[in-house]
Amino acid sequence: MAVRHAASARAWRSEPGVARVLLVEGDVTARLALQAILQASGYTVDSAASAPEAIDKIEKSKFALVLCGLPDTQGACRRVLDHARAQDYRPATAYLTTCGGSGPVKERPRSRRVLIEPVEIPQLLTKIADLLADRAAGRERRIMRRLRHPELASVN
Repeated sequence: MAVRHAASARAWRSEPGVARVLLVEGDVTARLALQAILQASGYTVDSAASAPEAIDKIEKSKFALVLCGLPDTQGACRRVLDHARAQDYRPATAYLTTCGGSGPVKERPRSRRVLIEPVEIPQLLTKIADLLADRAAGRERRIMRRLRHPELASVN
C-alpha cells in the first residue's frame, strides 16, 4: 500500500517535493503574473485560458491544485473544478478572483470551495500552501482508513 501511495504522489509532482498547479485564467496579464509568482515560489505551473483547455489538461496530467479564475457567468469555473474533483487523484481546488477589492480571503463553508481574492503575495502563497496541506492530510486520512479497514479499499 505504501509503495502505491508513493508512486501516486510522484504522478502529480513534476519533481520530488514540487507540487503541480493548474492555473486557469482567461486574462493573459493576470495568468502570466500569477504563473510567475507561483513558479518563483517553487511550484510547477501549467496554465489554461479556457474551460475546455483546462479540462483537457486535467484529463492528460495530474495536478496537486487547480486554481480557476475564469469569469463564471456561464459556469466555466464550476465545470473545471467539478471535473477536477471527479478525478481519482483528488486535487485541491479553488476559485480565484484577480480583480475587485482587496478584502480578506473568504471561504464558502457549505460548499467547501475556497474563494481566493486579491491579497498580498505572501497571503496568497500561504493560502495555496494551506490548500495543498489540507489535500495531503485528506490523502493520508484515506490511506490510514484503508489500512485499518481493508474492506473500504474500493471506497474513495
